[in-house]
Amino acid sequence: MSKGTVVLAYSGGLDTSCILVWLKEQGYDVIAFLANIGQDEDFDEARKKAENLGAKKVFIEDLRAEFVEHFIWPAVQANAVYEDRYLLGTSLARPCISRSLVDVARREKAHFISHGATGKGNDQVRFELTSYALYPEVKIIAPWRIPEFYNRFKGRLDLMEYAEKHGIPVPVTPKAPWSMDANLMHISYESGILEDPKSHAPVDLYLMTKNPEEAPNAPDVLEITFRKGVPVKVTNLKDATSKDAALDIFLYLNEIGGRHGVGRIDIVENRFIGMKSRGIYETPGGTILLQAHLDIETFTMDKEVRRIKQGLSVKFSELVYNGFWYSPECDFVRHCIQKSQENVEGTVQLSVFKGQVYLLGRESPKSLYNEELVSMDKQGDYDPCDASGFIRINAVRLREYHRLQGLSSPKN
Repeated sequence: MSKGTVVLAYSGGLDTSCILVWLKEQGYDVIAFLANIGQDEDFDEARKKAENLGAKKVFIEDLRAEFVEHFIWPAVQANAVYEDRYLLGTSLARPCISRSLVDVARREKAHFISHGATGKGNDQVRFELTSYALYPEVKIIAPWRIPEFYNRFKGRLDLMEYAEKHGIPVPVTPKAPWSMDANLMHISYESGILEDPKSHAPVDLYLMTKNPEEAPNAPDVLEITFRKGVPVKVTNLKDATSKDAALDIFLYLNEIGGRHGVGRIDIVENRFIGMKSRGIYETPGGTILLQAHLDIETFTMDKEVRRIKQGLSVKFSELVYNGFWYSPECDFVRHCIQKSQENVEGTVQLSVFKGQVYLLGRESPKSLYNEELVSMDKQGDYDPCDASGFIRINAVRLREYHRLQGLSSPKN
């Protein structure tokens, strides 16, 4: 007798293929769910594989446009960066995938959701917090946290033996000695030989970006137009290529950034669960957009509003990284950030070259830059004498502090 229906977040790889068969062994009817978020995947082959392994149904959803418009664009508006360096490619993808996973589970009246995330990582938290938020009564089956499962499968060799025994196709070529997660925003690499933080990344690791040393010897000059903090058009001034649909804009920026080796980082980060991990990321299009958006935002946003918004950006990044996209606090922060972007409008010109993004110029109908006011050649509507009082008022606190320091210092 069936224990019920479980929707499995399925990738088509060794782990989730084995989990699919294992769940059937445990007595569940399995629905496989595979999200297309821009990874390099043969989706027809993945469907056939899941069906052959006994999946009751297979759902493959193209979420690429949704991923860009509803998850990447809010991150661009926020200038979202975790711990000053990581642009959150995997973190943003998980709530996008989980939302559709939950939709399938509700539609199919499945009471269980399962995933192949490790018990040491962030993704288990991200998948499950979203699932519980959007489907409170759901039950989660996390095999890598079930002793019966992880004691049986201690490593890849055990999974390979299980796969061979149950007729699960396995890759003919050896897997790269590291773990990889890909979507249209980035590729992340961790584990395996990368766990030694002093070891250098192999030269053949990177898939989205060229080595900057081998990049073209001439830059691409781009013009990116923003409206309410969101890119609405990109034009290459070199060959007049232009894109104005959200997904097309992002894919084109990936292409240009990848060609010039933009967006590579190698970091040690703090996982939410409490341990440090070494990760290598390449995020070409996201890196270009971060630099362009920072520039147009500073150009058009009031100084004090932006100082508040900078704090919200840090909070937003932490919430997304930790899996709280569908929390009330993240909803509130996103709303505030969106409000801050009302006047972030204009065009930025930049050069992409040899691993770097160089800002060249910007213009906006909502610019707060007053050329006459700031000019060294014109007085404008400003009296320099006013600066004397401004400086003296600001010096009051400094004088009092150092007077006290002088009183408390021992005499020579």
